[in-house]
Amino acid sequence: MAKRVFFSFHYEDVKTFRANVVRNHWLTKKDSEDAGFFDASIWESAKRHGDDAVKRLINSNLEYTSVTCALIGSETWRRQWVRYEIMKSYDRNNLLFGIHINGIKDKNQQVLPYGRNVFDYLGFVISSDGTTQAYYEHDGTDWRVYQDLPSKRLNGMDRQYWGRGYKLSNWVPVYDWANGDGYNNFSTWVDNAK
Repeated sequence: MAKRVFFSFHYEDVKTFRANVVRNHWLTKKDSEDAGFFDASIWESAKRHGDDAVKRLINSNLEYTSVTCALIGSETWRRQWVRYEIMKSYDRNNLLFGIHINGIKDKNQQVLPYGRNVFDYLGFVISSDGTTQAYYEHDGTDWRVYQDLPSKRLNGMDRQYWGRGYKLSNWVPVYDWANGDGYNNFSTWVDNAK
């Protein structure tokens, strides 16, 4: 059965068509079940309504999704709303994975070097008593508490994880669309999301 996938991406990667290659690849398959997903993305136009409106829109579009795919371009790691989409996805227990898209030719037939892995810049710390998980983000220089989501209460966290911090990149798989044959492997990547 196909999973409902939320795509998180920097809007600039839509303008250059890289994000669209991944999001729309299912159109050339006989049905979306063959592609392995149903698209539940939103566009950035909601930003003009303020931060709370954007959060509500993201939250509502994450409903009924089980997987979040971050499309990683040159500046994706810096984008506030990409970070929120990923952290909110993690908070609600969506499975996660990423795809480097800079190897996809843009509208001018150009490719770019890899962008930074957004999951290297997002993480969490488990309290010393194992009861809470606080979210953190890295701004390129230092780690700081992530302000857009409150800490999460935990139940039954294994003691070995208490009092430690973790980057999401420690377990979230990231693939390359161009070199990894994303057109044919996307559904497998969805199934392998963590």
